[in-house]
Amino acid sequence: MSDTGEIDYGPLAGLVGVWTGKSGFDIAPEPNGTETNPYFETIKYSLAGDATNAEAQKLAVVHYRQVVQRQSNNKVFHDQSGYWMWDAATNTLMHSFTIPRGVCVLAGGIYEGEKDGAGRIVLNVSAKLEDSEWKIIQSPFMQKKASTLAFNQQITVGNGTLSYAQTTLLDIYGKKFEHTDENELTLS
Repeated sequence: MSDTGEIDYGPLAGLVGVWTGKSGFDIAPEPNGTETNPYFETIKYSLAGDATNAEAQKLAVVHYRQVVQRQSNNKVFHDQSGYWMWDAATNTLMHSFTIPRGVCVLAGGIYEGEKDGAGRIVLNVSAKLEDSEWKIIQSPFMQKKASTLAFNQQITVGNGTLSYAQTTLLDIYGKKFEHTDENELTLS
């Protein structure tokens, strides 16, 4: 990785900073139905430089760490870290992350300048268990007991706010379940 000064971070540049939100809402599976968890969180995005792959692909890289706590008891129930990558030559977005439950995701998508009505940048990535390009890897236990089948995420960022909505399709407790999370955060 090199100095971060002259790197084109493209649509990822707006992510950089510390974001806090207190209006998160998590809908998660339980053996007898669903559990809803209001939460607050902090996400820290920082420039990580660039990476060159096989002397042919140059990526701009942003590292992040997300810590999520239940509003009911302040207990951390999700701690995730990973990278967002931007390939300016192909307009490809990549989001790689690891959840300390034995699950790793490499989600991707093409960015074509999408913006919302307020001019904020919209990033969309997805991955599927059986996809040939954007994959989900998980431990043998998770494959058997709580398999992640698909992941979709949309982040909208700009004007001092970052919002996201994500859905993880799980095969858990003998049924398929859409685990959803969403929040709106402000730049600290």
